Amino acid sequence: MSKKIFLSGVQPSGKPHLGNYFGAMKQFVDLQKEHEGYVFIADYHALHSLRNSREMNENIKNVLLDYLAIGLDPKKVIFFKQSDISEHTELAWIFDTITTMPFLMRAHAFKDAQAKNKEIDVGTFNYPVLMAADILLYGPDMVPVGADQKQHVEIARDIAEKFNNTYGETFKLPNPMILKDVAVVPGTDGKKMSKSYNNTIPLFAEYEEIKKCVMSIVTDSGEGIPKNVYAIHNLLRPASELLSLYESKAGKYKELKELLIEDLEKFIAPLREKRKEFAKDIPTVLLILKKGSEQAKIVAAKKMEEVREKIGVNIY
Repeated sequence: MSKKIFLSGVQPSGKPHLGNYFGAMKQFVDLQKEHEGYVFIADYHALHSLRNSREMNENIKNVLLDYLAIGLDPKKVIFFKQSDISEHTELAWIFDTITTMPFLMRAHAFKDAQAKNKEIDVGTFNYPVLMAADILLYGPDMVPVGADQKQHVEIARDIAEKFNNTYGETFKLPNPMILKDVAVVPGTDGKKMSKSYNNTIPLFAEYEEIKKCVMSIVTDSGEGIPKNVYAIHNLLRPASELLSLYESKAGKYKELKELLIEDLEKFIAPLREKRKEFAKDIPTVLLILKKGSEQAKIVAAKKMEEVREKIGVNIY
């Protein structure tokens, strides 16, 4: 039997944090052991929020370094850049022609922007259609995502079904894959860890930065066990050994934070050093991305030939 396929992407929008890692990135590394994988840098998706060419260029390189550092293996996973594959935007336009505006108006990103009275660009509104194209071109069985991205996979399934019903069976319906216990990673203030909340712990942080972040974790003086400290610590150690430790040090917030700092440094240091090694040879790292894009292009081009045949534009 052929291996099942997973696919996911990440926007080049800055430094990753523990929430990104435990919410999605770690899944890619685990899945590559027994699955075929496609992991892409979603640079076109980033355009609606990042409009600085130098920053975009650096961010793309940084995402590449991040994923290699956490253990993504180019021999097991096709790692590519969205903008290298023109079929993504071509298929998105075809999907636009069968997707209604009321359907897209239900998307969380659009509703959030609308609620904040933002001047909404077409890219924000159309984001789920391009994401559907990103996914469906490669026929994945599963799409590892954070809980907040589940709707996008559901939209991709709906668009695929509509296309299949209109033009004949063409696209496999993917399933979102969310690990229940780490679906939402808490930040230093107890909310979901997010750059927009300024409550993150960077994935490749130096020791002093780890210390500063942990010491800023919000605690309630009425708590015996500081729930925000415990929730982050629980990502690194199982509850079976962590709970007794926290109960024995109930109310000793400084000691518990120091233990978390120690465990975070043990976890982050090897990733941090590995990333520094990759960063010494950027040309070789970029060659990995270029080769991955060439492999992905072959798959995407084959699917687009089928799509063009189905919609009736192939006449030569």
